[in-house]
Amino acid sequence: MELAQLKEAVIAGDMARTKSLTEEALEAGIEPASILNDALISGMDKVGELFKVNEIYVPEVLLAAKSMQNAMGVLKPRLVDSGIQPRGKIVVGTVRGDLHDIGKNLVAMMLEGAGFEIIDLGNDVPAEKFVEAAVENDAGVIGMSALLTTTMHVMKETVEMLGEKGLSDKVKTMIGGAPVTASFASEIGAAGYGDDAATAVDLAKEFLEG
Repeated sequence: MELAQLKEAVIAGDMARTKSLTEEALEAGIEPASILNDALISGMDKVGELFKVNEIYVPEVLLAAKSMQNAMGVLKPRLVDSGIQPRGKIVVGTVRGDLHDIGKNLVAMMLEGAGFEIIDLGNDVPAEKFVEAAVENDAGVIGMSALLTTTMHVMKETVEMLGEKGLSDKVKTMIGGAPVTASFASEIGAAGYGDDAATAVDLAKEFLEG
């Protein structure tokens, strides 16, 4: 059983094949960590690269992410048994007053595909809930999305609240969404700005792995 086949199935968004190949790999005695890193995460990394250069688009990314999730359903119990830890924990959500979640969901899927544990707070999330979730889950990053200019102030409130609690060094903030810009991120003191899901993954790796 070649892990390259599994990687290609993830990239192609072939959900049934991804699941069956993961089962085959485990039956063949391949280490769960190797399946995760060399096929699943490696496949999603390639998806991120293709997405960045417009060779694939959001529907294909979603299919790939769902394929990865299918495989993880099979693999997760074995990873837990072998003590494999996620690359880090990330809290994500759409800010208070904003009910849009397609972009946030895509970012969450891509981050999960990259091997991070995701705490998804959904939409309409106030600043204090972001901070509480980060503290409770010992998360190193908060990712916030907004699609309305009128809700962007919640991002600033969250950054300020982390500062007030002395958590700015421990918990990094990354923000994104249609009206959000790099200059706004800089203005409010957010650690990073991602203009798409692939960039968000790169930021998370930088923040949590140096």
